[in-house]
Amino acid sequence: MVRMPIFHISMDDKKVIIDQGPFFHGTKAELQIGDLLEHQFLSNYQEKNSNYIYFTATLNAAKWGAELARFNAKERIYIVEPLGDFESDPNLTDKKFPGNPTRSYRSKSPLKIIAE
Repeated sequence: MVRMPIFHISMDDKKVIIDQGPFFHGTKAELQIGDLLEHQFLSNYQEKNSNYIYFTATLNAAKWGAELARFNAKERIYIVEPLGDFESDPNLTDKKFPGNPTRSYRSKSPLKIIAE
């Protein structure tokens, strides 16, 4: 499989490659290879629908996401492939540390589960 570069849309509408991955999603949901993770479904962390799907390029951040998920189930980390553009997660970026040291991202495009 040839990985196509995924782009971030910058404030001046330029597309910039921000990370090549691999990418991870931490959760307590039991998913299958080939499943798509999409926004507009119930959040792992709050009782509301999520406007974005979140993922990271570090195992530590994915593990943290799985630990924080509110459901009482086994923690899981999936390797995911973004199927569209994504951006740095503004909830973490530049809040406590400059830049994006956790390599945390969000997207309105689906993520495809490629492995657990």
